[in-house]
Amino acid sequence: MKVGIFLTNQQRPGTDQVRALGEQLTLLRAARDGGWDSVFAGQHYLSEGVTHIQPLPYLARLAAEAGEMRVGIGILLLALQNPVEVAENYAALDVVTGGRLIFGVGLGYREVEYNALGVPPEDKVRRFEANLGIVRRLWAGETVDADLPWCRLDGAKLGLLPVQRPGPPVWMAANSDGAVRRAARLTGTWMINPHATVDTISRQADLFRAEAAAHGRPEPAERPAMREIFCAEDRATALERAMPYLSDKYRTYAQWGQHRVMPGRESFDIPYEQLAEQRFVVGSPEDCVRALLPWRDELGVDHLILRTQWAGMPVEHSLRSVELLSREVLPVLRG
Repeated sequence: MKVGIFLTNQQRPGTDQVRALGEQLTLLRAARDGGWDSVFAGQHYLSEGVTHIQPLPYLARLAAEAGEMRVGIGILLLALQNPVEVAENYAALDVVTGGRLIFGVGLGYREVEYNALGVPPEDKVRRFEANLGIVRRLWAGETVDADLPWCRLDGAKLGLLPVQRPGPPVWMAANSDGAVRRAARLTGTWMINPHATVDTISRQADLFRAEAAAHGRPEPAERPAMREIFCAEDRATALERAMPYLSDKYRTYAQWGQHRVMPGRESFDIPYEQLAEQRFVVGSPEDCVRALLPWRDELGVDHLILRTQWAGMPVEHSLRSVELLSREVLPVLRG
């Protein structure tokens, strides 16, 4: 079992961004020194209600503090990018990290992002699949031709190749059933989202396995899953510290329309108690172990990516969560 920390660096508007970045680095160092295996960051454009640093400069800065941890983008909005720029930038990031990059991709769901970058929503799947194919072929050192409205190549070849051959591992995030099948077909590695309930993920895992088998995919090298988690000395303290910030986070998701890509269009605009059920891991170390073990033992997850800080939360609370997880939860998961 590998365990990673997800650092969003999403902050409330008006936050001192230099101080906030310093706090994120403090969390990373605590995870690194606590024996965590990876660090991840995500991507959004025009993120209403919170500030959001773009992943490429952020991950490069995190890599300088990460030691031997793997460094992951989770996720890059690949349909909104030029594939040559992506191939060049993330080959360079694989070099910067010494060959420890994990390349997580997904479609995203926010219309404002697609509108801002001039991508018709009906074209997003086609663009995503074409871009992924071009990036992978360029990373592999192939000579690539393409005649697409957004990318034209005539015998293009990368000068700088990634350290990992034929390229960094590709994980695909997926919320809807169709996206889960697409992940099985295109990448063979599904990066499980933190938003769905355990029951939904269990059902979708069967879809994923069936689709992968239908396309002759081997068993995935890793089975990653993201979870929202907060650990404190006891359940009451954990709830008191985490609930206001987790509630705000999912109110923002509701405003952004995240629920529209969930199976059954599961609403996030519901009371915390209903929202937390089967989604959030909030409690004592014993509570956290009890909630996480089924992900390992029943769903077969072997790389948990844990987010334990949300916009507005005092960094000392997040640090305490990381410390308790490192000392009392990770050894049990790995045992």
